[in-house]
Amino acid sequence: MGIKNWPVQQRPRERVISEGARALSDPELLAVFLRVGAKGVNAVELGRQLIEHFGSLHAVFDASLAQFCVVHGLGPAKFAELQAVSELAQRIVGGHLQGGVTLGSPDAVKRYLRLNLSRQPHESFLVLFLDVKNRLIVRKEMFRGTLTHTSVYPREVVKTALAYNAAGVMLAHNHPSGAPEPSESDLLLTRALVQALALVDVRVLDHFVVAGPQVHSFAEHGQM
Repeated sequence: MGIKNWPVQQRPRERVISEGARALSDPELLAVFLRVGAKGVNAVELGRQLIEHFGSLHAVFDASLAQFCVVHGLGPAKFAELQAVSELAQRIVGGHLQGGVTLGSPDAVKRYLRLNLSRQPHESFLVLFLDVKNRLIVRKEMFRGTLTHTSVYPREVVKTALAYNAAGVMLAHNHPSGAPEPSESDLLLTRALVQALALVDVRVLDHFVVAGPQVHSFAEHGQM
């Protein structure tokens, strides 16, 4: 049955207005984005098929153009729109953090890092430099590639922290392989950075590992 034939209070678009977007399921949210279905399926069913095909909502956003267009009823135009939605989300969260928000809770940081790191095909090491009130000063990608425990990381991070007069930092990197558990090299690097930054009175608040939709916090697991 087409969505037009549904009771008004059950239609996804109307529910967003009356109940808020959080009330909708993933397929219903995709239906609002898709607007129309394909031959034989309405937009909600197409959204459900899309999630089932890729395995998760996160994987839908990670799909390449070729992978996306395999699904019947979808094409380059929808792919472009989906990528634009993803980029808008990243900029909104990034702008929120850079607007002087105090990073007292790791949840906002996790959302930000998930949006920025989860889809990277390479390993990227980021540092969020914070002021005395834990507000974001700047985010810097300090390294790209396979992380190892070498002296260059503490030296470069300390130098940058001093340049921005940072009082604290949050560390983050991604695991493109999909496993969020930190490696021994990750643990050694974290300890080296904690020790080096302590010498210049800069605190390391946390280190996050992003693997797809999963984010591992060193602080939450007692690994700092």
